[in-house]
Amino acid sequence: MNDVRVRALIQYFLEHPENVSQVVEFDKDADQLFPFDFTLANTRLTPETYADTAGFSKWIRRTISKNKCRYGIGGYGEHRVIYSRRELFDKEEEPRRLHLGVDIWGPEGTAVFSPVDGTVHSYRYNDNFGDYGATLILAHEINGVKFHSLYGHLNLAGITDKERGTTIHRGEKIAEFGHISENGHWPPHLHFQLIFDMQGMEGDYPGVCRYSERDSYLNNCPDPDIILKHTFG
Repeated sequence: MNDVRVRALIQYFLEHPENVSQVVEFDKDADQLFPFDFTLANTRLTPETYADTAGFSKWIRRTISKNKCRYGIGGYGEHRVIYSRRELFDKEEEPRRLHLGVDIWGPEGTAVFSPVDGTVHSYRYNDNFGDYGATLILAHEINGVKFHSLYGHLNLAGITDKERGTTIHRGEKIAEFGHISENGHWPPHLHFQLIFDMQGMEGDYPGVCRYSERDSYLNNCPDPDIILKHTFG
């Protein structure tokens, strides 16, 4: 976290915790999180686990429930094996496997809130197998730092009522976790990602990159824990 922009955001949120809200509802005193590991190091994660979306969804729900947790979480900078069954990530000579955001796994219909004030930058229905599905991107400027927050795998209704440039207030509900049929065919969850430079893109930005591109992408997409720690503590 040596980037001056990251340090400025961290400093601001430390000094003004009242200006950042939860991304999803969470009781820090009563709720728990399950840390999912989707790397080769997790020997309990087999190709059969994520071979089909319905089975993968059942495994996610069962794991969260068995561990008495409200959500599953994880993924930033994680080199994942679960993308191997999705052609979207394997079209080039070097497959994309490195995850650039944090995933919050939970029930379909879970409410998603904007953690800070901002405006609607763009939105799109990225309807490919393994893609984001319904996607919303907000633009923010805090403590002199301009950045964006991306919300992937949403419900379609959450983006159809949005207009570019509309003001979004801290704590405002912006969408819900989408159904498999509209979230890119994934188990219900939120992909939450921070992005400094959108590089001209609208309604979409890579959430997974090639390992050889790791440094440049992680520099442009800082750890969402800058914000999420104010949700989960």
